This record gives sequence, structure tokens and C-alpha cells, in this order.
Amino acid sequence: MDNGIETRTKVPRDFESLRSTIIERKNAMPKRLAQIAAFALGNPDEIAFGTTASIATAADVQPSTLVRLAHHLGYEGFSDLQSIFRERLRDRTLSYEERLITLEQSGIEDEEAGILSGFLSAASQSINKLAATIETDTFAKAVDVLAAAETIYLIAKRRSYPLTAHMTYAFSKLNIRHQIVASPNGIDGELARFATERDAAIAASFSPYAADSLAQAQDLAARNVPVIAITDSAFSPLTACATHWFEVAEADFAGFRSLSASMALIMAFPVAIAERRRKDAVAKFHKTKME
Repeated sequence: MDNGIETRTKVPRDFESLRSTIIERKNAMPKRLAQIAAFALGNPDEIAFGTTASIATAADVQPSTLVRLAHHLGYEGFSDLQSIFRERLRDRTLSYEERLITLEQSGIEDEEAGILSGFLSAASQSINKLAATIETDTFAKAVDVLAAAETIYLIAKRRSYPLTAHMTYAFSKLNIRHQIVASPNGIDGELARFATERDAAIAASFSPYAADSLAQAQDLAARNVPVIAITDSAFSPLTACATHWFEVAEADFAGFRSLSASMALIMAFPVAIAERRRKDAVAKFHKTKME
């Protein structure tokens, strides 16, 4: 039968392929299927652990909608689709020691050279993909928002933290007022609450999304503070509260995911903001002089 079902050879058998397929088809999906698909990508652990009933309740759909989504994507049933999320969970929860063992068993002859080559290849893939997909108009609009802000708040946790650490350095060198929302005494929420509508924020989070980062970004958006988001999916919970957002899908090597493309993106922001402010200051000076 047709009904939007792909042949078995085209059915995604890993989470990244499934994520890409859902994103490609999201605009053509019926409303309820798009709703549960968004929930699935935003809450992959819930899909992996939950029952049909519990997932349907959490996503506010009928249990039959889960089966319809599975069939729509070409799976035999919901349990077949759910297996992809469970496999992702097994891959994600590998300890670093287990990843090293897997790497050791890969049979690379020159191990050190192979490791270096693998990470360089992953970095290159990530940057090339971002270069091919990023919308420069969106970047320009984000720079408009950030350049107009009195203070730029920087939000990222865990694996994403290096992004804000580097921006803190760059903003400091370029005399751009900012506040990194990261404190050793646990007052991140309080720091974020100093932000006003005259400020803006850059929030970065990738699956599995850091709960604190999401909560802080959502709180800022609710208080009309513009949020520029860097995340890995159109269905990321960060996109719902973002003024502008960027999808950055990082490639990995042996289960170790890089930040190469994300770092390239955030390195561009401080320089672009400083240049925009410089041009605005020059234009203002000439306008005042002529008056």
C-alpha cells in the first residue's frame, strides 16, 4: 500500500537518519503526525522508555497516532520505530571507556594517525554541512538583534559550554558587554533574571538537551528577551522560544561528537557584532556632523 509508506530498504535504521527524514518531511506531515514527530525528536528518551499509552499522554495525542506515524515513516509498527530510539540510547550511554574499547577493536593499523584522521574528517564534514545549509540572511538578522543589545547573556551547559567560554573571551577583547550564565555557586537562574528587553541572549544546547539551558532560554523569551539559539534540530525545544535559530548537526568519530561547526559559527558572532556597531557609530558620527 502507498499511504506515504516507503519501501523497507528506505526506512531509516539509525537515529540520525530518522531525524533527517522527519525534518525533511515535517512540512508535508498531517498536523497530528507532525506534533508527535516533534515530540519524539525533542524527547527521545521518553520514546525509548515509555509505553504507547504514556507517550501518547505526554504528547497529547491518541495512541493510534503513534502507530500512524510509524507507518507513515515506513515502519512495521510503533515498536519497530521505538527500537531506533532504544538503539540511540544504547549508543549514547556508552561510557568513554567503552568507546575507547570500540575504537581499539576497529582494526585501525596506525592507531594514532587513524584517530587524528577520524576527528579531522568529522570536523570537515560538520563545517561543510553547515556551510551548505546555513542561511546568511538569518545570521544577519541575528547580528542585528545582538548588536542592539545592551548586554548579551550566554547560556550553555555540559558539552556546549566551550562555546560560551570562547565567546566570553572574544566579547571581552572586543569590548562587548556580556554575561555568561555559569556560576560555581549555582545561581545561574538568578543571573539570567537580570536580563531585560533591552538585552539579548545566545543559547546553545544539543540532544540530549540540558534542562537548565532550556529553562533559562524559555524564561528569557517569556520576559521578551530576544534569544538566538544554536541547536541540532528543527524540532529542538530551543527553537520554540528563539527569535532566530541555527541548526548545526555535528558529525562524530567513534561516538565522540565534535563542536567544530558550532565553534566556527559562534566565532563569527563577536566579530560581526563588533563590526556592525563600528559601522553604526561611524554613520551616527557623520549624521551628527552634518547636522
